[in-house]
Amino acid sequence: MTDCAYIFLDESGNFDFSASGTRYFLLTSVSLYRPFSMTDALDTYRHDCLEFGLDMESFHCANDNRYVRGRVFDLIAHHLDDIRVDCLIVEKRKASLPLRKGSTLYPWMLGRLLRFVVHKETERGAQKFIAITDRLPFTGKRNTAQGVVRRTLTRTLPGDTTLQTFHHASCSHYGLQLADYCCWAMFRKWERGGPTYRDRIDAAVRSELDIFRTET
Repeated sequence: MTDCAYIFLDESGNFDFSASGTRYFLLTSVSLYRPFSMTDALDTYRHDCLEFGLDMESFHCANDNRYVRGRVFDLIAHHLDDIRVDCLIVEKRKASLPLRKGSTLYPWMLGRLLRFVVHKETERGAQKFIAITDRLPFTGKRNTAQGVVRRTLTRTLPGDTTLQTFHHASCSHYGLQLADYCCWAMFRKWERGGPTYRDRIDAAVRSELDIFRTET
């Protein structure tokens, strides 16, 4: 399946545009090809955690203790040649009023990010794409929310793109947990000015676009 690119996506930040909300909203993608070389390492470590006595159903960067977090970043650092990380950043105060709700902002960002990543992976030889997100982060009935995403992607992506999109629980795939870790590292840099974890994945980061800094 070397011609099929899997794109796992995760977001950080919130849709609160008041002074108490996050300054940034980030959408991060991690592109992988089968066989997923990192899966065995993460699965082995998860079972190590279970045997140590940790109730570890899945990895979640914000919730994992610092020892687990550090070890997972160690594992990621050993597989950077196998992944591609792209990140789209929105400084929320610069967003226009029509974008200031999750059901608009998230699909808009998703379309832009996937269009860019699909183009780059097509150059690499990918002919088919499977994009998997965690459960959609904005409110609304599930079918309605997924319909918004599908319509946005239809308008955004080239008509000949073979792309399937799925919305799965993060515990269902290590690729989603990997995207969670990478997105957490990117968000920590932008929101808190802490580049340490972002530096650990630097070799895999192909793009990091603060969209309103470069566009009007």
